[in-house]
Amino acid sequence: MSFIPAELIKKKKSGGHHSREEVAWIVRSFTNGDFKDYQMAAWAMAVWFNGMNDDETAALTEAMFRSGDHFDFSHLPAARVDKHSTGGVGDKTSLLIGPILAAAEVYTPMISGRGLGHTGGTLDKYESIPGFRVNLSRREFESYVTDHYFSVMGQTKDICPADKKLYALRDVTSTVDCLPLICASIMSKKLAESLTGLVLDVKYGSGALMKTISEARKLALLLKTTGEKNGIRVTALITNMNEPLGRFIGNAVEVQECYEILQGRSHIVNGYDFYQPTRDLSVELSAHAILLAKKSSDIVHARNLATELLVSGAALRSFEKLLEYQGPAEIQKRPVAQFSAEIKARRSGFVTNMQTEQIGLAGIELGCGRKSATDQVDHSAGIEMCVHLGEKIKSGQTLCRYFSNSQNSLVFAEAMLSQAIEIGETGCPRQSLVADTLADSRLSR
Repeated sequence: MSFIPAELIKKKKSGGHHSREEVAWIVRSFTNGDFKDYQMAAWAMAVWFNGMNDDETAALTEAMFRSGDHFDFSHLPAARVDKHSTGGVGDKTSLLIGPILAAAEVYTPMISGRGLGHTGGTLDKYESIPGFRVNLSRREFESYVTDHYFSVMGQTKDICPADKKLYALRDVTSTVDCLPLICASIMSKKLAESLTGLVLDVKYGSGALMKTISEARKLALLLKTTGEKNGIRVTALITNMNEPLGRFIGNAVEVQECYEILQGRSHIVNGYDFYQPTRDLSVELSAHAILLAKKSSDIVHARNLATELLVSGAALRSFEKLLEYQGPAEIQKRPVAQFSAEIKARRSGFVTNMQTEQIGLAGIELGCGRKSATDQVDHSAGIEMCVHLGEKIKSGQTLCRYFSNSQNSLVFAEAMLSQAIEIGETGCPRQSLVADTLADSRLSR
């Protein structure tokens, strides 16, 4: 079946809805070059203005998934569950969730991405561990998941090539912030993992793509519906990104934070444990994954199991085993930055607000992330948060430390960080880390 590109563009421009066959043809023709880039750009802009209904979004997701190769874990005797985050600052929970789920004997094939923009990337964090390999062959990835329950790798050129091609086009045509296209991009790669269940961490706030809870819930519902229409059980958590998650922002430093959490350590300053948010959110996301994998019958038992696996050292052993079979990787040789500096409070008061995206962008200036996809990352660069929202502080108190291998980078970061942490006269209540949970409706069946 063949269609006329201009007519399909006109249909969407006029607010019409595509059939499943039309969507499949658009994706297939775009991938092989028959539907030209300029035509796809026009179509994507029409989608940006007029949206897609749930059936169209599900069809787009399926078509993008079928544009390339995918893994087949159907031979495994149990459920396969992964976690996906919409991205934030200091968002490092995947480093803990994978080992926790492996310790729970939940199969977790994790295809992860690199950082772009102010949010970090899981692959960059793992690659900050000397010797760790993320460029795995298909056979290696499948065997590691089968034998050890967990493996992490990057998206190859053969997995969802339509997604990679379309994202590059969206990036230069101002159509990145389009919910149906965001949804199809995320979920097509999850379909390629041959999952039975997926836990979504959909963030809202100053450091998230979605700035409000209502925006995050709208995206979460779309992702959940799309996954379920394609045969995956989905639970979505709406989580707070109005301040960086945990103690560190960066790559090697975030690995350090997670490794110390796996070792049972804390980092308590003025009665506040900076590791607690990372630990709590990782346990909560893991618990919902355990529930989707039917390793627990209710969420309370699942939380207790995830906590026990973390506290007992079972998750630490899974992580250290991962370093062996995807290495050998030497975590004790993580890179350390040559230069560092601090931002100090100019007045006493309370931490009333954090411009979290600005903090993430300062991390990019230090070398933690990329301004473009071809930029090199300084794995040693990072930021240490020394205060939290609502904390009472004194003039001269350290608000954050930041480090890099470039002294010039410190200068640029200082200008951004000095304005990013706001101090006021009165305190503010602590915000809940998890604002809402949209659970899989079939869990009780």
